Amino acid sequence: MYALRSLAFKSVPFQVKSQLVNSGLHTSASWSRAKVAVVLSGCGVYDGTEIHEASAILVHLSRGGAEVQMYAPDVSQMHVIDHGKGAPAENESRNVLSESARIARGNITDLAKLSVSDHDAIIFPGGFGAAKNLSTFAVDGPDCKINTDVERVTVGHEEEKGGKWPYAATAGAIKALGAKHIIKEAHVDQKNKVVTSPAFMCETQLHLIFDGIGAMVTNVLKLSGK
Repeated sequence: MYALRSLAFKSVPFQVKSQLVNSGLHTSASWSRAKVAVVLSGCGVYDGTEIHEASAILVHLSRGGAEVQMYAPDVSQMHVIDHGKGAPAENESRNVLSESARIARGNITDLAKLSVSDHDAIIFPGGFGAAKNLSTFAVDGPDCKINTDVERVTVGHEEEKGGKWPYAATAGAIKALGAKHIIKEAHVDQKNKVVTSPAFMCETQLHLIFDGIGAMVTNVLKLSGK
């Protein structure tokens, strides 16, 4: 079961947005410990993971009693942005895994080692790193390519391969269909087991973004059955 919240997936059919949740978000959940992978794309909104989104996800997963492991691809960033100037830094390169370790406080694993069978859900925080480092969406738009390990742990393969990829047809559907844009705090796609929230894609107050991410996480844990 997968939860996606990233720019990289804005153009595929599973990118949707989601709905307001009540104050129960702020109490401890009663689920057994779901195992959730959080995939980062660097550190910083303009060239990596949006830090507030990642923090909100981790807080709500902790509140829900989830067991979390963070991952990032061991690749070079598309480029480095000077966040004070909002412009590319010249003659500078950074590694996505190393930069993501800043958010993970050092406890992070190469995305190539992520096994879907070890987790109940996968969450992708937003930030331009999803469009630049997890995919080529920032450059190629709808014709973008996805990082091979991101593709492996989400849509999997186009062939079913003996039950290993029970939703193999999803790969074909993603190619055939366009996104449906739904304006909600958090949206649940029950059929495909995908939950999304717009977070900073919506110009609103920080606490409302935090609550929207909480709604997403709550629904992810519900779908995980834990």
